[in-house]
This record gives sequence, C-alpha cells and structure tokens, in this order.
Amino acid sequence: MSDLHQIIRRILQTERSSALMAHNKYVFEVDRRADKPQIKRAVEAMFKVTVSDVRTMNVRGKIKTMGRFSGKRPDWKKAVVTLAEGNTIDMVGEI
Repeated sequence: MSDLHQIIRRILQTERSSALMAHNKYVFEVDRRADKPQIKRAVEAMFKVTVSDVRTMNVRGKIKTMGRFSGKRPDWKKAVVTLAEGNTIDMVGEI
C-alpha cells in the first residue's frame, strides 16, 4: 500500500471529531490493512504536518433490515491522529 489515498480514505467530520480538533486530534477512515506507522507516514506526507500519536480502532458494520431482507454494512477502520504542538490541518479541500 504505497498510495496515500489508499491508506487514508477520508476525513471523518462528526460532532465528536469536531470536538477533538480543539485538542489537535483528527479522525480519519483508513484502510483496514494499514498499520499505525503507515498511517503516520501517510498523514505526514499528505498534510505536511508532524504526527505525535496514532490510535486505531476497528468498527463493525451494522446489521440493517429492509422489510424481510437483512444485510450487513462493511467493517471499516478508524484512526485518531494527534498532531504535534503547533501543527494543524486545514479542513477545506484537503482530500
């Protein structure tokens, strides 16, 4: 996985991720096979910042039903990236 856009899929913008931005933490949807050092290198290369910490979690897809039919949304991986002091990511038009 050498392509940066394969590792980092998108920035997650929710109420909680907006609150974390005040503490210099950003939340990304990442590839399920990506590990912490790959995520760190990808964020540093894409946004020209210094990453101090990466936390990851696997999110299970929900079971959804429509009438008598049921299906499952895909599982995905989330990464919370803490930037070094003084670094920020401009959220407008980055990815």
